[in-house]
Amino acid sequence: MALTYKEQFIQFMVENDVLMFGEFTLKSGRKAPYFINAGKYRTGKQIARLGEYYAACFKEHGVEAETLVGPAYKGIPLAVATSVALAEKFDTDVNFCFDRKEVKDHGEGGLFVGKTLVDGEKVAIIEDVMTSGKALREILPKLQAAADVKIEAMIISVDRMEKGLTSEKSAVQEVYDEFGVKVYSIVTIEDIISAIETGVIEGKEYLSAMKAYRAQYGVTA
Repeated sequence: MALTYKEQFIQFMVENDVLMFGEFTLKSGRKAPYFINAGKYRTGKQIARLGEYYAACFKEHGVEAETLVGPAYKGIPLAVATSVALAEKFDTDVNFCFDRKEVKDHGEGGLFVGKTLVDGEKVAIIEDVMTSGKALREILPKLQAAADVKIEAMIISVDRMEKGLTSEKSAVQEVYDEFGVKVYSIVTIEDIISAIETGVIEGKEYLSAMKAYRAQYGVTA
């Protein structure tokens, strides 16, 4: 049976050493049995494939956005790659733009490079992972300063479905509660566990640790 795009993406992460299993100390101090290092994406072929997975997620959830916003710096290549994939694979032509770290006071000026945002424009934010929602909190004021846009969604690669350090909710849940922004992920940690169980990827020796970690720190969808 053909693999779903989610299963293909999980294989893709493992093949490129983005998804690793073992024992890792996270920034939060938690000891996790898996680790996701999006910094491993570094070739043209990788970013092209990655854009296709983001585009598939965009289409699966029926996101209606005219412009993709890539928060500097990690979101920039992701937004561009996703817009290319939407055009080539789904015949959907969307704009893209990304923010500057500092306002440009010469030339065309402004906070954003790419599509000039206008009032009422529907946008989707493209990011790699969400740990605390920091990227969204940083880009929102910039978007609001540029125009009265409507944020249709934020798309990330993996939802860890993990409690924050000071909350029983995940970063994805907190972002929706605080800003009303729907966050869609290409895959979740539950998808990764299922992929191990069904043999899509190897790693059955890590299943018990994965499930124990999920039971201790995980949230429900």
